[in-house]
Amino acid sequence: MKITDIRFGMLRVPLKTPFKTALRTVDTVEDIIVVVHTDSGHTGYGEAPATAVITGDTHGSIIEAIAKFIRPRLIGQEIANLNHITQLIQTALERNTSAKAAVEIAVYDLWAQLYNAPLYKMLGGGDPVITTDITISVDYIDKMVADSIDAVERGFESLKIKVGKDIGLDIERVKAIYSAVEGRALLRLDANQGWTAKQAVFAMQHLEDAGVVLELLEQPVKARDIDGLKYVTDRVHTPVMADESVFGPTEVIDLIKMRAADIINIKLMKTGGISNAIRIADIAALYGVECMIGCMIETSISVAAAVHVAVAKAGAITKVDLDGPSLCRFNPAEGGVIFNESEISITDAPGLGIREVRGLEMISG
Repeated sequence: MKITDIRFGMLRVPLKTPFKTALRTVDTVEDIIVVVHTDSGHTGYGEAPATAVITGDTHGSIIEAIAKFIRPRLIGQEIANLNHITQLIQTALERNTSAKAAVEIAVYDLWAQLYNAPLYKMLGGGDPVITTDITISVDYIDKMVADSIDAVERGFESLKIKVGKDIGLDIERVKAIYSAVEGRALLRLDANQGWTAKQAVFAMQHLEDAGVVLELLEQPVKARDIDGLKYVTDRVHTPVMADESVFGPTEVIDLIKMRAADIINIKLMKTGGISNAIRIADIAALYGVECMIGCMIETSISVAAAVHVAVAKAGAITKVDLDGPSLCRFNPAEGGVIFNESEISITDAPGLGIREVRGLEMISG
């Protein structure tokens, strides 16, 4: 099975409700879909969102990176030579992690198809059913409380609460939500780089003293402020998770050695795909550090790949934040991973199991 071509499409899927964080507001998924073709007739699918404020990737840069730097290296390559192909992708150009991730996802999809097995089994196996949390966007307190109650009634047992816009209001938001769902759901707090280190300590100590129990605090400070992240980790009881502060394996090693965070958030769009996500999970396991696997605003195509990784690396990846498909009004993929509210399950279909992507607008590149 050899790669013969790599093509692009634009996929637009409206969200059920706007996704709001301290960094941005999104109401429609607009992602680049990568379609890798082979001489055997097999097709592999990948996906990349434009997340300029986090990874620096835009729609244009994703297409340019793949078309001009990655695709020429891969045409004619044997899918069986997976390690060689991933090395070609990762060394094609600096950064551009979302572009690399989209191609890697499609290649791993084809690699598992080559051996007629679901991807998670090729990565080591595991229980093909996992449970995700759901995101509660930052908003007015009454709206966030109502959204939280609705999520619990739909069966979600973990809620990821977005804060980071106003420290005083953030504290009141969390207290109100905790009071409304206490005993029925775990709360994960995501400040999205919206606080300073001292603000984060102030907020967390206030919440902890008030009896609010949180499962974790995610990325309270700016991505580059590793010292600030450690400052918070050293001063609060709630476990602190690094997200935007860590993209690749070497950053994870440095963060762990500094004891700057208690948990690592793995996202394929940050790691540049599956190969580095696996490395990070293995590194974390060696150090006894927990990982969460998360996603950007993505559909069931790329999130499916993250699900396969989560199942295969469940020993290190103990928390799941893959609610992107649950936020979408419809599932554009025919086949593949099944997303049913909080429960996510993998079928026995080879690769990612995706047979077709509906509504895909093919574009030149």
